[in-house]
Amino acid sequence: MTDCLDIRPANGAAPAEVGAPAPETASCHSDKAAVREAARQAGSGETLERYARDYPAGPHDQPQSMCPAFGALRVGLRMRRTASVLCGSACCVYGLTFTSHFYGAKRTVGYVPFSSETLVTGKLFEDIREAVVSLADPDRYDAIVVINLCVPSASGVPLRLLPREIDGVRVIGIDVPGFGVPTHAEAKDVLAGAMLNFARREAEQGPVQAPRAPRSEKPSVTLLGEMFPADPVQIGGMLDLLGLAAGPVVPTREWRELYGALDCAAVAAIHPHYTASVREFELAGRPVVGSAPVGVDGTAAWLEAIGKACGVAADRIDAAKAKLLPAIKGALAATPIAGRVTLSGYEGSELIVARLMVESGADVRYVGTACPKTRFSLDDRDWLEARGVQVRFRASLEDDCAALAEYEPDLAIGTTPVVQKAKERSIPALYFTNLISARPLMGVAGASSLAKVVNTAIAGKSRFDEMCEFFAGVGAGYAAGHWNAVPRDRPEFKAKRRRAQAARAKAEEPGAC
Repeated sequence: MTDCLDIRPANGAAPAEVGAPAPETASCHSDKAAVREAARQAGSGETLERYARDYPAGPHDQPQSMCPAFGALRVGLRMRRTASVLCGSACCVYGLTFTSHFYGAKRTVGYVPFSSETLVTGKLFEDIREAVVSLADPDRYDAIVVINLCVPSASGVPLRLLPREIDGVRVIGIDVPGFGVPTHAEAKDVLAGAMLNFARREAEQGPVQAPRAPRSEKPSVTLLGEMFPADPVQIGGMLDLLGLAAGPVVPTREWRELYGALDCAAVAAIHPHYTASVREFELAGRPVVGSAPVGVDGTAAWLEAIGKACGVAADRIDAAKAKLLPAIKGALAATPIAGRVTLSGYEGSELIVARLMVESGADVRYVGTACPKTRFSLDDRDWLEARGVQVRFRASLEDDCAALAEYEPDLAIGTTPVVQKAKERSIPALYFTNLISARPLMGVAGASSLAKVVNTAIAGKSRFDEMCEFFAGVGAGYAAGHWNAVPRDRPEFKAKRRRAQAARAKAEEPGAC
């Protein structure tokens, strides 16, 4: 059961800058051109133009993954002393809170409801402001995040007019409409970038609160992008050989960590699509390095790039490589992957995962990512394409399924619908988000993390053949639709059952493999 705030409408006039509302049907399923035009007329044009620059659309402009706002909500819910408030259609809010709690969020999600009347009159903005004021308790919160979903974004509900601070509690208002932010991975950057902007301006004005963790005496490298908890530890060990330390991971888990993230020698854009966050780091004068320390080649190139960005001497970089690379090479050789693979996802880490799999011996034919091409993903793209891998940015579901049909892999790694399509074709498949990206990828630990799950899945091919043969025809032809009478058992199904039983008996015989 999701806890939601019961925020009653407050009395008050609408602010003068509230724009005309968009049609009540405005949503991520509405006509995009009409909704964008309505949003521009309502005063959201500048925000949409910035999103169009930061997150350029691909061949499709309709999100093919979960609602983008989930990414921003996830970032807020994972932060200590941060309140998250949604404003949007009730069905959208229900879906987002359900998904957030399904993924482990334990914090309350605030909800400001609206009606046609409050939307038209501008009363909705007053309700949001009242909600923020009622939540602004400095003993409980450092920040309040207010997220406009599609309808209030299209209607121009002006979160920019909210007070920046109430009793020392910061107020961060963002619009995350499905017609403006392509994926939930990029919505994480929308909120992370907005928070970095606020924290950077605070730091420019004077002393700020120190991060909870003790500050290292070594220059630090901020890590940009969500990753498996063991990866920052692995990266920290590599950086130590260069005389550096691993700084905070952005998105952070607490407001004060933002100051530590900005106070770094360089930024490692492990996930290359955090455009708004990169802008804030570069405004703070911090160099940004792309790719990640995955595999032998990836680790060597990353150490070179980070060392150069931080002014590390060449002999020290060479010494670090001499210590790390043989161990990674040995781990890859000890746990090889054998088989043809297609890989796709919407997290932003697809290219570095593909690099690791190629170095593990896998015959990777296709990599699709729903995220856009950026300057920080070009090295990974070039490395993969030089080894015959087809790389597709802003890949659609149709692109991923076409690659599945063209390459007929031994294993398909992808999103839920891709996994479903693969299994229908008797191809073993793994869900990228939960089974692949949620594993260590960096350094020696990453070199051996994928082989077992991938090889086990490929070895299960016979099980899929058996299931597809047994269930052939189910849901099609005479076996589809609604039966008005008890169906007769068809002889061919009896024969399939007998063959399946015989195959299982043979597999269970002593000495069978």
